[in-house]
Amino acid sequence: MHATPVRRRGIRPWMIWLAAGVAVLIAASLTTKVVSIEEADAAASGGRFDPVEYADERFDAEIVPQIEEEAVDLTTLLSDLSGGADEAEFGNAPGTGSSYSFPVEFTGVAGAPNGSVVPVTVEGVPSDVVVQVQIGPAINGTALRDVTGTVSFNEFTNQLEFQEVATEFNTRVRDGVLSEVDPATLEGSTVSVVGAFTRVNPALVSVVPVAFEVTP
Repeated sequence: MHATPVRRRGIRPWMIWLAAGVAVLIAASLTTKVVSIEEADAAASGGRFDPVEYADERFDAEIVPQIEEEAVDLTTLLSDLSGGADEAEFGNAPGTGSSYSFPVEFTGVAGAPNGSVVPVTVEGVPSDVVVQVQIGPAINGTALRDVTGTVSFNEFTNQLEFQEVATEFNTRVRDGVLSEVDPATLEGSTVSVVGAFTRVNPALVSVVPVAFEVTP
């Protein structure tokens, strides 16, 4: 009596596709990364730098206190600089060849506002030097970013991000320090100012304030 031969089934194409599919699923599960909502949002925006977040962390906590602590009497500063004092002794610059920014404080009499600035007459300041305070709505320059020496270009990816920090700092002044200042009432008032200016032209002191008090 002969044994009935066992019939072997061949490998069907669908079996190959099934095995390949299982392998792909396993590989995908091993390489899948679970991310937080914050990480997903950052990825969706390309991880773009946020100047508002940067200012939230540093402006009130670091920048303003340092300016207030290191502020030099404006009249004294101008006298020292005109006498040949080293600018680096009193201020900071963002790089070689850049203008220095200085933290200053002064009290004077406000003149008539002119656009986004108000001139201030400060006793002891030479008559050929114009002193003005930026009161908005446009606040210009990079003095607040550069004056402390703690905000470095090396922190950022490019020049645009570096500039965005300066712009956001100025926005904080406009929306905070100056939010209750009425330009129409300034002329003839005594103003006490703490702030910073960049010395591009020795004949012009254009201050961005971090403190601005008005005495009628």
